[in-house]
Amino acid sequence: MSNVNIRRAIENIRSSTTVYTPIVETVVNAIEAIEAKDEANGTVEIRVRRSPQSEVDDGESKILDVSVTDNGVGFTDENRNSFDTLYSDLKIKQGGKGFGRFTCLKYFDDLTVESCYFDEAFKKRTFSMGKGQEIIVNEKVVESGTTTTGTTVTLTSEKSGSLHRKLSTMARGLVEILLPYFITNGYKCPTISLSEADGSESIILNQYLESAGAVIQELALADNNFSLQSNAGPQTFIVRVFKLLYPRNKISKVSLVAHKREVTETSLQSYVPEFADEFVENRDDAEEKRRNYILKAYVFSVYLDANVSLERGAFEFQKENDLNYGISQTDIEAKAAEVTKSAVADQVMSRQEKKKQRIQSYVEDQAPWHKSLVRTLDVTAFPTNPSDAELEALLQKEKFKQEIKVRGEVTALLSSATASELSVNVAAVASKISESSKNDLVHYVALRKQVLDIFKRSLELDIEGKYSSETAVHDIIFPTKSDDLLTTYENHNLWILDERLTFTSYVASDLPLNGGVSERPDLLVFDRRIAFRVENETSNPVIVFEFKKPNRDDFVNPSSKEDPVAQIVRYVNSIREGRYRTPLGRKINVETNTPFYGYVVCDLSAKVEKWLLTEKNFTPMPDKRGWFSWIGNINLYIEVLSWDKVLRDADMRNRVFFHKLGI
Repeated sequence: MSNVNIRRAIENIRSSTTVYTPIVETVVNAIEAIEAKDEANGTVEIRVRRSPQSEVDDGESKILDVSVTDNGVGFTDENRNSFDTLYSDLKIKQGGKGFGRFTCLKYFDDLTVESCYFDEAFKKRTFSMGKGQEIIVNEKVVESGTTTTGTTVTLTSEKSGSLHRKLSTMARGLVEILLPYFITNGYKCPTISLSEADGSESIILNQYLESAGAVIQELALADNNFSLQSNAGPQTFIVRVFKLLYPRNKISKVSLVAHKREVTETSLQSYVPEFADEFVENRDDAEEKRRNYILKAYVFSVYLDANVSLERGAFEFQKENDLNYGISQTDIEAKAAEVTKSAVADQVMSRQEKKKQRIQSYVEDQAPWHKSLVRTLDVTAFPTNPSDAELEALLQKEKFKQEIKVRGEVTALLSSATASELSVNVAAVASKISESSKNDLVHYVALRKQVLDIFKRSLELDIEGKYSSETAVHDIIFPTKSDDLLTTYENHNLWILDERLTFTSYVASDLPLNGGVSERPDLLVFDRRIAFRVENETSNPVIVFEFKKPNRDDFVNPSSKEDPVAQIVRYVNSIREGRYRTPLGRKINVETNTPFYGYVVCDLSAKVEKWLLTEKNFTPMPDKRGWFSWIGNINLYIEVLSWDKVLRDADMRNRVFFHKLGI
């Protein structure tokens, strides 16, 4: 009599079991019963009973019950008592954990047993598996009317509805799990069949490997052994690789096996990206249809047998970085993946070459700043068909790894004990630093090209025949409603106007300088001279920008309140008079000799040019694309530049870099 909380035992099943687990568990018990009887012609019959309700699409109806019948030794008293004992050790030599039967009630409502066995006479034992405190319930033992032994275990009312309905699909799923029984050297597996409840449409699972043109075929390996060092000493593993033609699951996998049973299943793509897609047979006969296939690698080892979990759905050692055992699941799978790769080395190599070409094409066409990186790049871990975004992220990650490595080398070099060591190593380390810096420079220049392309488009008519607003072109150069606290030099494009503005300090961009709203220049800048290196010094120039919408010239009308030249003069005077403060409330420091620069950027129509010449007393620049003036009494030099000139000059300054990069 048992006293077990069966419901809790079932709820505590945590490992990666599936609806096939209890079926396989029952089949394995049947195989072991045949082995115990030493039956030369052992048979295991798996039969399914379906729902009488037909499917609307005339497909196979749902499978309700699964029964497994064998001609083994039967449920003797010893076997019966083992079934009634939690964590029974009766089959411990075969890897039995005394727990597998509990997975049956995880996926099916009921488990019933009908068994004939011999104990001085032929007897028949029937019982069900309980769901409360007793493992065995409703047990009856009577004399048997037969002179043979064997057992039928019926799993009733499948709960999840996830069991495949087609017999062929179900058969293949069972074969892939039971395959170790069919392939273990020196072992003859009983004949296992799968059929409908009436015995029709029988499929012999063993024949998946034995028949000509079988859909599961073993591949020859030059060396299918490898060793790993555990805390208990070296452990040997054997890998056997199979080709699965016409796969229902399109992913190649590696399975770890314990006591002839598949325990875990992991995608090989996790270790070898080239396994992401199916493979295709190279057929000699052109008329033969090319067949797709995946690979499945099975790993065998005494180490795996000794460390399988209770439910046989996982192992006692950790998935990764196991300090207690010394060998983790990923350690084993990674080595097995390398062995498996050798079975299709030509196709893997072909995919790697395509991957390299894909990366090279991306770098040449879109990311030239990675050219030096690609020359020494190990692309093994890269996915086979990465998107541009994935490639850029992976290349940036690789770049960062190399930079960390160089920093470490530099640190080690600088802590070198002798000057001779320093002189020997400094050239090599310096070249690596230079290479990394070149990558950054190429990236920066390439981004400039893209910015200029966007800037050029912003100066053109849109699909509605309108020009971009002042805000649109302003934001390309420097974000509106921002200042130097929000926008660093990497995130603005003041270099479009003047390279000297790249490392300036910015007071405000379209923000009021004194907390008010009456006046706000489009852009006010402090330029830091090399000799001073100090912000907001009286000797440092103050620069004011005003932007006008492309193709706009109404600001020159006498009634306009948006005269940009007059606006700049007002800003300069207000700053000189100390009326404005920085966004942080600091006084803008100026003296009578503080230089001011003003820039107006607009389109130079004939109307604007006449206005500059006749009313503002400006002088045209030699290229006729800009005008300038000097207002000496307030120390202001001011230029009016066309949008075309700003774009052309920026392009000319950067053209040699674009040319060198081929962009």
